Amino acid sequence: MVCAEFSNVMSLTTGSKCHGVIIVEDDVHTLNQMRQKIVQLANFEVLAGCGTVAEARKALAQFSPDVLLVDLDLPDGSGLDIIAEQSDLRADLPMLVISVFADENSVIRAIEAGAQGYLLKSDTSVEIGQCLLELIDGGAPISAHIARYLIRRLRPEKEDKAVEKTLLSERELEVLQLAAKGYSYQDIAELLEVKVSSVSSYTRRLYQKLSVHSRSEAVFEAMRMGLVDRPD
Repeated sequence: MVCAEFSNVMSLTTGSKCHGVIIVEDDVHTLNQMRQKIVQLANFEVLAGCGTVAEARKALAQFSPDVLLVDLDLPDGSGLDIIAEQSDLRADLPMLVISVFADENSVIRAIEAGAQGYLLKSDTSVEIGQCLLELIDGGAPISAHIARYLIRRLRPEKEDKAVEKTLLSERELEVLQLAAKGYSYQDIAELLEVKVSSVSSYTRRLYQKLSVHSRSEAVFEAMRMGLVDRPD
């Protein structure tokens, strides 16, 4: 699709700022839908609609948009490249991903590259006008599905730390720390001055609480959760 430049067809209030938008989207139908919604907004204009990475770079060299809407899957590359490039050139440029991809890799990479928001094309609750206003005001519009994913991603660390404080007894933690150092049941029993059978009981409870089935898994989980030190 040839990169299309659009003139401002809106009637703007005298003295008000007109926010220029560039859309990077290879599906013509989707591009036109977004453009139609944007041109209905007061004080917004679509500067260009681009279907490839190359076209987007050309438009961005010609125009200085206030908002950049980017699809990730483009015929000649990834929208992530555009986001990363513009993030380096203009750290203050609000960029919003609008994509069909909801996988962990796409979401995290987009945010790390510099995107301030992430919307799914399948999200029927999305109101593009409201999202643009949020971006201009410094907000971060995110589809509910993506927001729930990000929350779930952040929770494990808190839950893991709670294990140390509430689920593992002091003795269980001692057994775990010695096991991580490679001591046998007999060695641990002697060091803690308990019976070998007691060490076995502590170990079984550890496996249950950490949801593991072997010493190596228990040690790995304990290191991941920060319950024991990683080997040098």
